[in-house]
Amino acid sequence: MLHGCGQDAQAFADSTRMNVLARRQGVVVLYPEQDRLANPQGCWNWFDTRSGRAQREAASIMAAIDQTCLLHGADRTRVAVAGLSAGASMAALLATRHPDRFRAVAMHSGVAAGAAHSALTALGAMRGRRVGPALSAAAAAPGCAGLPPLLVVQGLNDTVVVPANAEAAVRRWAEDCQAQPLPRRYAQRGQRYPVAITEYRQGRRTRASLVEVAALAHAWSGGAAGLAFSDARGPDASRMILAFFRKALAD
Repeated sequence: MLHGCGQDAQAFADSTRMNVLARRQGVVVLYPEQDRLANPQGCWNWFDTRSGRAQREAASIMAAIDQTCLLHGADRTRVAVAGLSAGASMAALLATRHPDRFRAVAMHSGVAAGAAHSALTALGAMRGRRVGPALSAAAAAPGCAGLPPLLVVQGLNDTVVVPANAEAAVRRWAEDCQAQPLPRRYAQRGQRYPVAITEYRQGRRTRASLVEVAALAHAWSGGAAGLAFSDARGPDASRMILAFFRKALAD
């Protein structure tokens, strides 16, 4: 679980409450934390690929995953990655650089891998002005066989990472897998924000799924109330992500 800018690992854990769900289901959760010396705002440097900083941070996260599996007995072949904002963008980078290591990936309010290579182009990407190269050009292992299933959750009122990024990320992933979209469906639970869901399938397998949340800004959907980057009025993204991961692990 990779936090966003302006957060640390504890704040992200408190907001998402993923630990509560994980404890019930016997899941080990790792919350890597960005060093403030590496980025004063606590952002993962997912965009800084020209200097190699993004790749070094990705390697550090991979090492932390390996250590966690070793120390806590987690299955190294059953790992998934999720993140918010800069954490979502780093999750996408991890999944495209190490597709054989992840069984699923979830991006909440992030930018697709390959859409930026500097701080300036990252800002452009966040505002929807850059889409980036085809995933097969950015990924270590080209082609759909090397990509884990992708879930994207995006607030339609997000002005930090505009919604166009979510659709672009899902479509690029689906195109690389030659997956076709199913008819969009709509859902709402109680008084929570309504959602529109679009699945992209290759045969019977869901390769990518887009969940667009109406009225949600730049915040974790269904997160704990009263915390930064967290909106309790949205549908529970943590539950959605864990259910998506479990389905991917079962396939």
